[in-house]
Amino acid sequence: MINIEKSKTQMRRGILELCVLSIISKSEAYPSEIIKEMKKSNLLVVEGTLYPLLTRLKNAKLLTYRWQESTSGPPRKYYSLTPEGETVLGELQGCWNELVEAVNSTTQN
Repeated sequence: MINIEKSKTQMRRGILELCVLSIISKSEAYPSEIIKEMKKSNLLVVEGTLYPLLTRLKNAKLLTYRWQESTSGPPRKYYSLTPEGETVLGELQGCWNELVEAVNSTTQN
């Protein structure tokens, strides 16, 4: 029997990179801001998932970051897209649009 919660989790994970890159493309972002934006869209993500993803995207040269002093705590790391990140985001958005169209076509007929 299929575990529906596991299937939902796998679907969300599959689009996490697209969503994170998309949020950061609008303006540089601090990780808690990314989490807040995703929660507003009902895409739940926790720090334990986000931080490794940000590191992976940075290591792939899709993101860069800068440190900024904070008035309430330690310095914060703000992420922004690199030119490579912008290219990959465009490709992921195109792929996502194709998938949405294909799934809608398949499930609505």
